[in-house]
Amino acid sequence: MAVLPTLPKRLHGPSVWALYAVGFMPAALAFYLGATGQLPGNAVKEFEHLLGLWALRFLVATLAITPIRDLFGLNWLRYRRALGLLAFYYVLMHFLSYMLLDQMLRFPAIVADIARRPFITIGMTALVLLIPLALTSNNWSIRKLGQRWNKLHRLVYLIAAAGALHFAMSVKIVGPEQMLYIALVALLLAWRPIRMPYLRWRRQRSGIARPHHPTTEKAAG
Repeated sequence: MAVLPTLPKRLHGPSVWALYAVGFMPAALAFYLGATGQLPGNAVKEFEHLLGLWALRFLVATLAITPIRDLFGLNWLRYRRALGLLAFYYVLMHFLSYMLLDQMLRFPAIVADIARRPFITIGMTALVLLIPLALTSNNWSIRKLGQRWNKLHRLVYLIAAAGALHFAMSVKIVGPEQMLYIALVALLLAWRPIRMPYLRWRRQRSGIARPHHPTTEKAAG
């Protein structure tokens, strides 16, 4: 198990806000590069691509929090909500850049793209599924929904799979980058059904490894 210094509790809140600040930097940088003509090729398409890629990265990071804790003992659960919301914001910005900058609000063309181009259909479906997750990513919703909250937020696995598929289908040739994200999402999805057997095995192993201390028998008087 990896051992890292524990973050003082007083820094938990500020560290989450710091994650939000750092998380939006790629979008701000991409916008700046696009606005100043420093993005290569078609600046609008490149800007869209970067936003979508970061959305997928944040989805992968969100799903990785639990396996990282299980395998390496690093408890970063406090950051999972922020990572999930960052993924939603990037997916939303990805779609808005397509709708505003690429299609110039030509709604018939947008609707036709969603209906006729499978990778856009899949991406739009992922955005729609993310909306209820983003709206319920708060303590009030957790208390109000109870066990239904957990069932609802399991949609993130389907959304991540859709995101990886959308990314792969958006290019003419599926290259190493697309295969990398497909593999990462596949591994994270595969972890879910084996997680509980693994944790049971680890507990059993820990119990076997624990040293035995026999009770000292009382000497006969």
